[in-house]
Amino acid sequence: MYIKSWGSRGSIPVSGKDYLQYGGDTTCIEVRAKSGDIIIIDAGTGIRRLGNHLIEENLYKYNFVFTHAHWDHLMGFPFFKPLYLTDSEFIMHKCPFHSKFVEAILAKVMTPPNFPVKYSDVKAKITYSDACPTTFEIGSVMITPISLSHPNNGNGYKLTEEGKTFIFLTDNELGFIHRGGLPVKSYIEFCAEADLLIHDAEYTPEEYERYKEWGHSSYSQALSLAFEAGVKRFGLFHHSPERSDREINELVEKCRQTAAEKKWNMDCIGVSGDTVFIL
Repeated sequence: MYIKSWGSRGSIPVSGKDYLQYGGDTTCIEVRAKSGDIIIIDAGTGIRRLGNHLIEENLYKYNFVFTHAHWDHLMGFPFFKPLYLTDSEFIMHKCPFHSKFVEAILAKVMTPPNFPVKYSDVKAKITYSDACPTTFEIGSVMITPISLSHPNNGNGYKLTEEGKTFIFLTDNELGFIHRGGLPVKSYIEFCAEADLLIHDAEYTPEEYERYKEWGHSSYSQALSLAFEAGVKRFGLFHHSPERSDREINELVEKCRQTAAEKKWNMDCIGVSGDTVFIL
């Protein structure tokens, strides 16, 4: 699997000299399977740059999977240029929603007065898969969803290909169980022995005490999950819009120091808007 983050910021996009290293775009993950299939997870503002890149490569067929319907994970969709090209083909997998919810929520993003171009006027061919099953396949990648602990619900995902596993758990609160969410033990079992875990790490422990029940984890909670699950690489994700590059680097260094002190055989990194992983 080829995995690239095109946006790792949480809540709202940001810009300026303090956000150059990790970028200011919100969630968008690209996964390329060895079968050639392209999987796009979420349509935050990072999807704009991804769309430009895919057009440059003359690639026009994509599978979309969503974690949830909060604005920062959808707001980039109308700015995804392939949406306006007749050569484009979108396969919208209905995880984590039922019936026509994916179609309805994406149409809502482009409903006047929110956006000048109507969803019904786009030129891409868009098809909708069946509602999200327990596991499903996109090309050579098997995908297993898990419920997130987050307001208004959502799904995280385990992507497996040729024995390698990538787990994506953004917007997941480990210190509080929201309706539909799961206890930490369930996430530990889900992440067991993963090659790569990218997890929500929006807060410091001090911040978390102020924002408990808002739907996000502290970096230390996510680090503990990664260790308990025995993952090989842990990526801090969904960075606070208030957190500068320097401050994110400090959190990453704290994670590395903790892992070294406790002799955990685990790599810790801060996921930026251009980070690439090869599994």
